Amino acid sequence: MERRTFVKLLAASPLASGLPVEAEADIVHKIPPFKIVTPYKAEGDLGMPGPYPGQVVSVKAEKSLSADGKEFNPDVIREMMERGMRALTGEAKTIDAWRRFIKPDDVVGIKVNAGGRPWVVSSPPIVAETVRNLLAVGVKAQNIYVFERFQDQMNQINYAQYLPDGVNIYSAERQNRSVDRLNYDPRVYVEADFFGEDDTRSNLIRLISQTLTKIINIPNMKDHGAVGATGCLKNVAYGGFSNVARTHFKGVTHTYWYVGTLASVEPLRSKTVLQIMDGLRGVWHGGPFAPSLKYVFFPRTIQFGTDPVAIDRLLLDTIDNERKRHGAISIWNRDEKTLDFNNGKNRDEDPNTNIIIREPGHVEYAGKLGLGVHDLKQIKVKEIEL
Repeated sequence: MERRTFVKLLAASPLASGLPVEAEADIVHKIPPFKIVTPYKAEGDLGMPGPYPGQVVSVKAEKSLSADGKEFNPDVIREMMERGMRALTGEAKTIDAWRRFIKPDDVVGIKVNAGGRPWVVSSPPIVAETVRNLLAVGVKAQNIYVFERFQDQMNQINYAQYLPDGVNIYSAERQNRSVDRLNYDPRVYVEADFFGEDDTRSNLIRLISQTLTKIINIPNMKDHGAVGATGCLKNVAYGGFSNVARTHFKGVTHTYWYVGTLASVEPLRSKTVLQIMDGLRGVWHGGPFAPSLKYVFFPRTIQFGTDPVAIDRLLLDTIDNERKRHGAISIWNRDEKTLDFNNGKNRDEDPNTNIIIREPGHVEYAGKLGLGVHDLKQIKVKEIEL
């Protein structure tokens, strides 16, 4: 891409303060005209950022994984989940912590992340423990949905083998770019033209708008070529709407504003009541995929909160610090000389190569939409080590 074309595509207003100084000076964005359409209004007080804005509980346990990181220890993971939920809510009993968010008559969706299969996905023991607690609260198995957008990814993980009979495993599409429009709500969408594409709408999954009453979000700690690092916000936003891959193309991404915009749409915002960041394993380069252990690292951590912005703000540093530890360029690097358009092949081999100018500023933008707290000075982290 020629420099003048690149600059023209990016030309925009300066990003607000709060980013690393070396990155802030030349970050520019262009937000095209867009339209949010939904018949739903905000309901309740549990939706993002929820009752604990700016608060994160981080539970670390070395024994949560085997020494090589390949095997889970379900007993330790159960204790991590119990300690984390009690610390977040202040409840003495784990079941009472879950009752803060879930009622017996709720229909609950567990938004997993299956893109990093096989190594960095929403860990089956965390998903199973979540389901166990929902059942303990009184939610019926048939009213629990473990869901993701793409069936081919979910099939490779096969969550059903870890869960009780009756729990639903749901996918909205067979695979990426094979939209099954019947599974998306035509009444709830965000419309924007990014690069002159034919289909300019992203529609919300019908399961979310018409069936679920609560959503528990279980993302991973992952590098991402378009947003820098992908966590709570992108998992529930890009994992909840159709036709989102169109936002990044030939070195340019609109994820800076689109991730938070999608996450703010009702009823997704009101229904998403709990964030459980699965940091048992993470991927520091080549994400959101992890087909091998080449770029996988092992934080052995689970984080709990209701504020997706606060958790994702911590995630940016986690991924950037891990990249620095390996001598890789920062997720804030905006040098177009790092760009490679060879279908990502060079990027997969070279951590100092980008396929897109990343937009980690999407976390701060989401904060400006009221989805949570971005300022590190205002984020309170309670650390627990088992």
